[in-house]
Order: sequence, then C-alpha cells, then structure tokens
Amino acid sequence: MPHDLGPIALASDHAGYAYKEAVKTYLRERGYEVRDFGTFSKEPVDYPIYIKKAARAVAKGECPCGIVLGGSGNGEAMAANKVRGIRCALCWNTETARLAKEHNKANMISLGQRMLSEDTALNIVRTWLAARFQGGRHQRRIEQLEEPS
Repeated sequence: MPHDLGPIALASDHAGYAYKEAVKTYLRERGYEVRDFGTFSKEPVDYPIYIKKAARAVAKGECPCGIVLGGSGNGEAMAANKVRGIRCALCWNTETARLAKEHNKANMISLGQRMLSEDTALNIVRTWLAARFQGGRHQRRIEQLEEPS
C-alpha cells in the first residue's frame, strides 16, 4: 500500500550501513519512498557528512522525516541535531521511539547497529512512523526548544 508521506531520508556511517540497507528494504516493501544519502558501503567514513545531508533535507522540507544509523547512534543524533529545525531522538526500544514522536515531535530518529538486533531496529522504525504527535502541553515545549539560546 503506497504512502503519501513523502520520501524518508536515510543516512548512516559504515557501522550502520547494514541496518540502513535493511531499513530501506523494509520501508520500500511497505510502500514508502526512500531517499538514501549514504554511505553506500562498509568502508570507513566520517558520519557527519552523510547525516547532515539527510538532516538538511528534512529541515528544508524535502523529506518529512529521517532515520540515521551508526554504531551506537549517538554521534549521528548529535550531527543531525546540529541542523536547525531537527529534533533527532536516539531510540533504543519501541517505547523511546513512540515517545519521541508523541511528546517530542521527533522528525528524525537515530539507531545504533551495534546496540540493537535488526528486528528491534525495524520495530522501532515501525513504531515511530505509526506514532502521532500529541500536541497540547508538548507543543509549548517544542516551541521552547526552537527558541534561540
């Protein structure tokens, strides 16, 4: 069944490459359009190059959301969050993914290939995409996040 969400941005470093490919397949099999910003192999790379490309596409509205992957996912979340307008949550289970969307309006998530089984990673993606921002008191907090320091 096709989705009208728009293209989902994907990016990884070499340590997250295998799961990026698995996520890409998972999404495409379910009718999602995917925009892959790399990396395109397991050869060592500097992750900020690829992660920031995906984050910029989300921030500009070219992609409504994005998923980034690395060994732990920490650096990838940090790199994505350097881009203004990005709220990238490091997720390690379905509960953190659901809350990232419902409470924090996360427009990106980060996953650590060395920290999760592939099944868990795919369940996180499924849960995050299905969740909806709850608004209300959470909207006020999102607005506070966007305030200049």
